[in-house]
This record gives sequence, C-alpha cells and structure tokens, in this order.
Amino acid sequence: MTDRHGLLAVIAGPSGVGKGTVHTRVREALPDSVLSVSVTTRPPRSGEHDGVDYRFVDDATFDRLVSDGELLEWAEYAGNRYGTPRTPALEAVEAGLVVVLDIELQGALQVKERHPDALLVFLVPPSFEELERRLRARGTEDPDAIARRLEWARRELAAGHRFDVEVVNDDLDRCVDEVLRILDEARRRGADAATG
Repeated sequence: MTDRHGLLAVIAGPSGVGKGTVHTRVREALPDSVLSVSVTTRPPRSGEHDGVDYRFVDDATFDRLVSDGELLEWAEYAGNRYGTPRTPALEAVEAGLVVVLDIELQGALQVKERHPDALLVFLVPPSFEELERRLRARGTEDPDAIARRLEWARRELAAGHRFDVEVVNDDLDRCVDEVLRILDEARRRGADAATG
C-alpha cells in the first residue's frame, strides 16, 4: 500500500496529437501507474495476446459485462465493441495506484459521468494545421481516410472544454511534464480530501 492517493485518469485527444507517446512516457515516469486492459469483441491480430493487449470476448460475454455494469465505459468502432473493465481499474485506484486509460472522447465522458472524481486530460495540438501535418507525415492512410480523421478531430477539439484540463502538445517533454504535474496535483487533492 502506498501513502499516495490513487487516481483514475484519462488522457485523450484527437488522432495525430501524440497521445500514444504521451501515455507511454507518463507511465514510464510513474512507477505506480497501471494501464487498464480493455475488452473487445474483435478477434486478436497477429502478435496480440489475450489479457495483455486486450481481453478478447464474444458478443454474449460483452453484453453480459454491459448489463451487469462491469464496464466503466464502452463504445463501438468499425463493427466491434471495446470497453474498460470496472473492477480491476477501481481496485487499483483503491490500492493507491494511478490507472491511466487510453480511450476516445466518448468513453472519457462516460467515465466522468460514472466516476466524477476521475481526472480527464485532453491533449490538443498547437494548431489544427500542425495536427493535419502530423497525420499526413505518418504516411499510413490515403487522403480520404485523413480527411475523415480531420473531420472527426474538429468535433473532438470542439468538445475539449468538457475535460478537466487541456494540455497543448507542442513540445513532447514539456507536455509530459505538465501532465505529470497535473496528475500529482490531483493525487494530492485526493489525499487531502481523504484526510481532511
């Protein structure tokens, strides 16, 4: 058991903002952080392992998890469903750990609705033009796919005000430091509230 207060945190943002890199760096800097393993109805891809990359379940099992209230959030993407198991995440928070969720905007807002003490951090690009440049520089998608991602990103950026805090990812080191400071402050406030 740690003397630090546990925390449920979501770090989200539009595609191309550097979310995956920020997640990795934040988890590396926090030895008491854990990444929640999502459940999904999609089949495993080559090299993926059940319980490590995802928990792979069938539709009936996913339906049961939803009806039993066992998911903090869930959503459907490209015909498959994805969700965050409630019990392991909340048990880790109770044990004083930081649970970092890597989920989309819709799921983040579901988490906040069900657990108001969760901290939602929204990563934003320095400009929309920079976001577009980053997406195109990946070279992994055709122009139509990029256009769809950009349109979705406009909607996500318009909803960023629904998060607790927005952090501009204009410099990776500075962005990670800011996210770590925000997580630390939230843990201190939680500890103060628990002892106050």
